[in-house]
Amino acid sequence: MTQTLADQTALTTHEQAPNLKSAGHVIVDTLVAHGVKRAHVVPGESFLDVLDGLYDSEIETVVCRHEGGASYMAEADGKMHQLPGIAMVTRGPGAANAHVGLHTSWQDSTPMVLFVGLIPFAHRDREAFQEFDIKAWFDSGAKRVMVLDHAERASEIVAEAMFAAMSGRPGPVVVGLPEDVIREQISSELHPPIPVAAGGMTTTDAAALSDALAASKKPLFVTGGNDWTQECADRLTGWLEKHHIPAAAEWRTEGTVPFDSPSYVGPIGYGRPRPTYDLLEETDLLVFVGTVPGDVITDGFVCRQDWNKKNFLVTIDPSLRGRSGPVSYQIVAKPEVFIRDLAKINLPVKDEWTKWTAKMRAEQESFAALPPATPSSGQARMDTLMANLVPTLPRDAMITLGAGEHTNWAHRYFPTQRYASMISARNGSMGYSVPSAIAASLEYPGRRVVTIAGDGEFLMNGQELATAAQYGATPLVIVMDNQEYGTIRSHQEKHYPHRVSGTQLKNPEFALMAQAFGGFGIKVQHDSEIPAAIDAALQAIDHDKVFALIHLVVEQRVKAY
Repeated sequence: MTQTLADQTALTTHEQAPNLKSAGHVIVDTLVAHGVKRAHVVPGESFLDVLDGLYDSEIETVVCRHEGGASYMAEADGKMHQLPGIAMVTRGPGAANAHVGLHTSWQDSTPMVLFVGLIPFAHRDREAFQEFDIKAWFDSGAKRVMVLDHAERASEIVAEAMFAAMSGRPGPVVVGLPEDVIREQISSELHPPIPVAAGGMTTTDAAALSDALAASKKPLFVTGGNDWTQECADRLTGWLEKHHIPAAAEWRTEGTVPFDSPSYVGPIGYGRPRPTYDLLEETDLLVFVGTVPGDVITDGFVCRQDWNKKNFLVTIDPSLRGRSGPVSYQIVAKPEVFIRDLAKINLPVKDEWTKWTAKMRAEQESFAALPPATPSSGQARMDTLMANLVPTLPRDAMITLGAGEHTNWAHRYFPTQRYASMISARNGSMGYSVPSAIAASLEYPGRRVVTIAGDGEFLMNGQELATAAQYGATPLVIVMDNQEYGTIRSHQEKHYPHRVSGTQLKNPEFALMAQAFGGFGIKVQHDSEIPAAIDAALQAIDHDKVFALIHLVVEQRVKAY
């Protein structure tokens, strides 16, 4: 007897017909087949069948306290490896709250898939509870927006979403899941993963780059983006060091070329040290790998705009979205395959390259030299904290950052020695620090994960410390409390001097909040208290296996540089 769709739908998950599963369970099975290890979730009744599918799966379900935190964790997960990070939220308000992580994913070129539960198909366009137009909301800020209107396409839609998030310039994809459609019974056969093209250097590309390097006296590589592996980062570092060629890091992507490499000459971005700013104009050949010279790198489309300048852009995105200034040559390739082919280019080392690199490296070493570790007799200082913390860090330590002037201490002093040892929001999004630190600690439980949060930024997603406690994440959270939105105050003083408005804060006891969430918390007001506070925090992480928070109360208007 032929089984009707209604008969199939009536089957429970424990009474399914052979070779049939609900679409929600097939979605989970497809994610497993793609290698997904973790899903960041704020539950909703609109996608209960997917949650049920996660019940018996090997995917860890990380239940978050706010959709913004969940989407940030998923975005950070996508930064740590080339597989998309996964977030799941409900319709309407849940989708709205998750939007901030999508914007971060879009501007930072991070692979991410956001699953959004939707109203039943039959209720559409009737102003149902929490109804919204998913395509109208997300079309301008996602690579693709897809809705599972036909249950039998569940596995195909997931495979397409994963592919779209990773292919070309990586970014976010949104998948809508009507709650009645995902309960329908369908074939359990899975759509296989779709291969992602990586491009590569042609012989013509290699010849053009070789000729440009041979003609250059002051070449400079700039690394950026999230489309790297540790192997290709190591290979690029070896090639640069062999040829005595310098490399700078795109803003908030430090670590691709290690902090202590003789070829590393510092970060380029907002608040960058003057030597690396000058690099953009002084170099006679810029080679961007994994990124393009956009708004931040060019200081608002001002630097490196002379059409006679020579820029080679290595990116898998043929559209060069976000590019500013001249393009001398484009190589369509992901970093891994480009560097595989770059390693075959062997050029004689020029004296000019050696002197140029040594000069810029010396300036970077001077800039990054730690301040005195001996505390002063006054109020707590971030300089003293960094001077005492950095020597304790293992070589694989990680730093995560949100947005604000507090991040500049990490840019200056934190020893990023590996790819993805700095996880940050390059779109300037606040509230990213704590969720990203939790994601990093869950992904790498054996590594030291540090996050530096501003006092204003911390309260945007600090509640996710409850998630850290629930799942055993153990980051070190440093809250720099200067009782203001410091970056905005700086702009305010520049444009409206002595008219402080809308930037001052009155803060809670952050250390007590950490204790209430189940972690270690300590408040530091005096510089002399810093060494003992660091020791106690690290002791709590290493021996008590809990997260730790240092509430550092500092003076206003003190900057890293």
